[in-house]
Amino acid sequence: MGVIQNILAVIVVLGVLITFHEFGHFWVARRCGVKVLRFSVGFGSPFWSRYDKHGTEFALAAIPLGGYVKMLDEREGPVDPSEQHLAFNRQSVWKRIAIVSAGPLANFLLAIVAYWLIFVVGTTTAAPVVGNVAPDSPAARAGLEPGREIVAIQNDPVRSWEDINLKLVAAIGLSGDLSVATQASGGAAREYRLPVENWMVGQDPPRPLASLGITPWQPDYPAVIDQIMEGEAAAQAGLESGDRIVEVNGEPIDDWMAFVERIRQNPGQQLEIEIARNGERLNRTLTPGSRRLDDGDTIGYIGAGVAPVPWPEEYRREIRYGPVAAVGQAFARTGEMSLLTLDAIRKMIQGLISPSNLSGPITIARVAGESARSGFESFVGFMAYLSISLGVLNLLPIPVLDGGHLIYYLVEVVRGRPVSEQAQALGLRVGLVLVGGLMMMALYFDLMRLW
Repeated sequence: MGVIQNILAVIVVLGVLITFHEFGHFWVARRCGVKVLRFSVGFGSPFWSRYDKHGTEFALAAIPLGGYVKMLDEREGPVDPSEQHLAFNRQSVWKRIAIVSAGPLANFLLAIVAYWLIFVVGTTTAAPVVGNVAPDSPAARAGLEPGREIVAIQNDPVRSWEDINLKLVAAIGLSGDLSVATQASGGAAREYRLPVENWMVGQDPPRPLASLGITPWQPDYPAVIDQIMEGEAAAQAGLESGDRIVEVNGEPIDDWMAFVERIRQNPGQQLEIEIARNGERLNRTLTPGSRRLDDGDTIGYIGAGVAPVPWPEEYRREIRYGPVAAVGQAFARTGEMSLLTLDAIRKMIQGLISPSNLSGPITIARVAGESARSGFESFVGFMAYLSISLGVLNLLPIPVLDGGHLIYYLVEVVRGRPVSEQAQALGLRVGLVLVGGLMMMALYFDLMRLW
């Protein structure tokens, strides 16, 4: 069922993003007087199509990894003299710039709308309170104390762990002091300077909080099982919902995280556990399965979930804005995520971020499915971020992408004449090699994560 949900989720996400992107090109082309021959979502032969009154074919194709808008163009075939004024290549350079830019801009607009919706609906999140500080970590050396709420990173205000992670990822490669402002309940704010050197350079995958030695606060979870996945180790051992884990190999278990840690440390190893069930003490033999993480480590898992524990009200934060205020917040978040994406590309080129962080269709499908199962906010937020990534990547100055065409047109503005067809053909071949290479790398790292 999980695989089917992942496939459906990625079809919905990519379908929406591709449709918005291509509709941007289509809508502006129509208003610039260009005849559109085909609007296709997907590549390959269409399995469904229809024509509108303007003669444009709207099509759905079998390969849902892209799309295109085909416009009348004399460079692609003969054009009837009566329609030459409708050809893309006959338009002014400024109209061509507008048409090409419209696709990525549509993706940014979609992200703004998605973030606006999230901010208006509102979310309840965990307060970013420090739960534990690892000894001899940057946080410990700076004197950061558990129980304090983080309110700013590098002088930028934060309201959630998501905000904090975004600010920390932007600081990858930093050497010096990382500023973390905190506030105790009812007390004054205090700034800590965490010493870092080439921070998280090459770390795969980046773990910002763990690298600083910070563990988020969370309530104590008793080691009581709630959900059991059919066919997994917990079910095979005869564990049931409501069982409380008392001991593992003779050692007492105080809470759920202690139990999880024992499971993670013993993949494939037989464990003798004692449980409490309906007032009785029972013994069971449990052999955790093995799961490989993205960084290559192997951990144990048993396919069981903990019984939920309500968070105290003082550790909950509601983030909600009115319809007008949410517009500014949506623009700000879209801008922040766009700059973060560009900065990540720059750091990847410089070698500060491992290229293994590239994601292809398999990872996108998995994350899309997980975010869909996590709820409305996660799914819409993931769609917004992916839309921004699509917009930014399409604006890169690579000839086969929209950004490459914009470079040609800007050169034409400066020179007063178009770039030669020979130069454009050479650029197209180089662009295809670059984009094809990136796609193969992303697919390779996808498969490595899968295995």
